[in-house]
Amino acid sequence: MDHSKHSQYPSADKTDSGDTGGSVLNGHFDGMVKRAAGGTGRSSAPPAPGAESGSHRAAASVMESWKEERTRSVEDNEMSLPSLAAAYTTILRGLGEDPQRQGLLKTPWRAATAMQFFTKGYQEKIIDVLNDAIFDEDHDEMVIVKDIDMFSMCEHHLVPIFGRVHIGYLPNKRVLGLSKLARIVEIYSRRLQVQERLTKQIAVAITEALQPTGVGVVIEATHMCMVMRGVQKMNSKTVTSTMLGVFREDPKTRDEFLTLIRS
Repeated sequence: MDHSKHSQYPSADKTDSGDTGGSVLNGHFDGMVKRAAGGTGRSSAPPAPGAESGSHRAAASVMESWKEERTRSVEDNEMSLPSLAAAYTTILRGLGEDPQRQGLLKTPWRAATAMQFFTKGYQEKIIDVLNDAIFDEDHDEMVIVKDIDMFSMCEHHLVPIFGRVHIGYLPNKRVLGLSKLARIVEIYSRRLQVQERLTKQIAVAITEALQPTGVGVVIEATHMCMVMRGVQKMNSKTVTSTMLGVFREDPKTRDEFLTLIRS
């Protein structure tokens, strides 16, 4: 672990998890959500484990990306690529560069294509990933996948965030294919993000899909907006956590999870 951190592993996330927006039926996630006219819409499913009353308004904004359809398609990429490339040409000129010089002739198109890849999470839906990977299994011990590589983009400065994600959950008669935990991380991280929201989105997605006894997510990440600019602290890391269900309510369960991901 690096010498400087903005936060240590907190004992529990202090923001309410909110209500869930889906259900698991016969091993498959039903992601259909009816939206109220003129409003954000709510699912009638019971609150997620660890949710507290009075958190519905905050949860609605946190879970907006779960409830909505994908916001970008492959066709959208093709249609928007010329305008994105033109925008990068404008940026190059604004920086005092000549977009027509040899080294920059194809840079706007390369940069536009790269940015679409960096944000490809907007093209994917969680239900597409999980529908065939939720299995009935009588297992009630902790499942942990740690050190999942994560790359994202800071929504404030459009520079990279990178680090590791640790995920643990206590099953409730259902388990998720292990690789799907990494896919959930990929979908939410490949967007314009802040680390706090990313942490919660991963935890709530797992909770909604599996309805487990509890979920814990910890992210350790380096923000290039702090390394390359601003305070320029090379060794700093930001650590965020979200604890739901027994991970939030039971200190022993939470401590077991934190101990295992550190080992």
